[in-house]
Amino acid sequence: MKTVLITGCSSGFGLETAQYFLDRDWNVIATMRTPREDVLPRSARLRVLALDVTDADSIRRAVEAAGPIDVLVNNAGVGMLGALEGAAIDTARAIFETNTIGTMAMTQAVLPQFRQRKAGVVVNVTSSVTLKPLPLLSVYTASKAAVNAFTESLALELLQFNVRVHIVLPGRAPETRFGANAQARIQIPEEYAGLAQDVFAEWSKQTEVTRGSDVAEAVWRAANDPACPMRIAAGADAVALSEMD
Repeated sequence: MKTVLITGCSSGFGLETAQYFLDRDWNVIATMRTPREDVLPRSARLRVLALDVTDADSIRRAVEAAGPIDVLVNNAGVGMLGALEGAAIDTARAIFETNTIGTMAMTQAVLPQFRQRKAGVVVNVTSSVTLKPLPLLSVYTASKAAVNAFTESLALELLQFNVRVHIVLPGRAPETRFGANAQARIQIPEEYAGLAQDVFAEWSKQTEVTRGSDVAEAVWRAANDPACPMRIAAGADAVALSEMD
């Protein structure tokens, strides 16, 4: 029976992915900054661990407690919406600490066991915003585009050890709490208010969106299908953007 460790499982894509793997008889290590036992059904194949991907000691403790794993899913992330001119650099730095450096640090922590076993899969969940330039998302997009770039380079480093690396690119997911969680990091100067109104109006018209199940299915494919592409769009809107490349 294989084991997957998934970061950011308290809600959204991480929670849906954890349930998806549980339903298919995998051992699941669901990590959260503040562990909650009530978000997933009790199972002998489920462990919930505390993990803050911006804290080196927290990463070390979680990886040690997890023991051997077969797949790492780097899903933990935070959002940010706003014009660059009004963005606090400390906020931008925090976005990169979680989305980019946190993903690198988690990957680095599990690579020794993958390399030694000459087996393992890393799945990095980024975003379809990296496929098309969008206003008010420059900092967030940059943090996710950086993950795309380092993942592609990492894949070349790990070929010799039979370790696969994949990127899952979800689209906009109104049904998750991701947007609400980013509310505290909305930074739009008055001069950009008109642009923001236009952007929000355009988003409200969009009918193609991404569901949590779309992301879970894409992560499952990356974990189990050695022939799948490195980049996998997840969700109808994300697929449409990927086909425009």
